[in-house]
Amino acid sequence: QVQLVESGGGLVQPGGSLRLSCAASGFTISKHYMNWVRQAPGKGFEWVSGINHGASSTSYSDSVKGRFTISRDNAKNTLYLQMNTLEPEDTAIYYCVRGLYSNVEWGQGTQVNVSS
Repeated sequence: QVQLVESGGGLVQPGGSLRLSCAASGFTISKHYMNWVRQAPGKGFEWVSGINHGASSTSYSDSVKGRFTISRDNAKNTLYLQMNTLEPEDTAIYYCVRGLYSNVEWGQGTQVNVSS
């Protein structure tokens, strides 16, 4: 019943931008801590960003701070990640994740390739 579907990934040149979307169903995203997590080729999972329920406070990893922006549209029950000034090091599969320590649900992921 709970489902997270990411979209918006693709191939982009360094310095370009992408906006990822995560459409949620079966629950209300504004009632959960929502996160973006990524996995680069041959590497482990890296937490990227999170947005709190209620007050919607946001946080970012040092590697993306100032370049990425997490947000949500409660009316659409959708989470977003605006990615600007992309770097080759941002190449990864990006996952939308509900929670991190409880009530955890993962989407299938969307591929982001940053290359010239």
